[in-house]
Amino acid sequence: MRIRPIHIAVSACALLSVTGCATKKYVRNQTAPIIQQTDQLDQKTAENNRAIHDVDNRAQAGISKAQQAADAAGQSANAAQQSAGNATDAANNAVHRADSLAGAVAGLDSYKQVSDVTVTFGFDKSTLQASDRAQLDAFAAKLNGASNYILEVTGGTDSTGNAQYNYQLSQRRADAVVQYLASKYQISPRRFYLIGIGEDKAVGDNHTRAGRAMNRRVTVQMLSNMSANGSTASSN
Repeated sequence: MRIRPIHIAVSACALLSVTGCATKKYVRNQTAPIIQQTDQLDQKTAENNRAIHDVDNRAQAGISKAQQAADAAGQSANAAQQSAGNATDAANNAVHRADSLAGAVAGLDSYKQVSDVTVTFGFDKSTLQASDRAQLDAFAAKLNGASNYILEVTGGTDSTGNAQYNYQLSQRRADAVVQYLASKYQISPRRFYLIGIGEDKAVGDNHTRAGRAMNRRVTVQMLSNMSANGSTASSN
């Protein structure tokens, strides 16, 4: 009878030991997937952080490159604008403007026409087109090595619209030609004699489309002083 309580106690201890082991194993089995999922989540988070960091670096590099390109483009635009402004100033400040060459050039009778070119413009336009620039380039090639010459630049319009407006438009067209030649070929603006005649002295019939197109023109004449005494224009 005394042995039974001891046996019971030993049995109880053994049962508790087995139960405890079973409980720990159960906990491990239950928590293992959770730990694994946590590890995977940490790994994913780390990968996402690295990816975000890489994207941010690439974005910053792209922004920096775009800013550099924008700065370079801005500098080029400023340089082009300055160059255009210089050409405009040269044309406006140094070109002789006159109603005619008579009285503006000393010894005009000794000047003879050597070459000429005519370019035409669209309706109410004063911008040179590619074909116009090509014609002016061919004309400018004849100026190489020339001396004692002047360039008479005459701008005209058709008869459409107000006469005063047409006079101003003819001046703008002549200005466009002078600015192109002076800036591209380094021709001294003082060699130019600019004359805007508006709708006067039409070369075509203003009652026809073809005639009006002919009148929307700028003619450049190269006049050379061929006299033996070598006299030149009064303002060369």
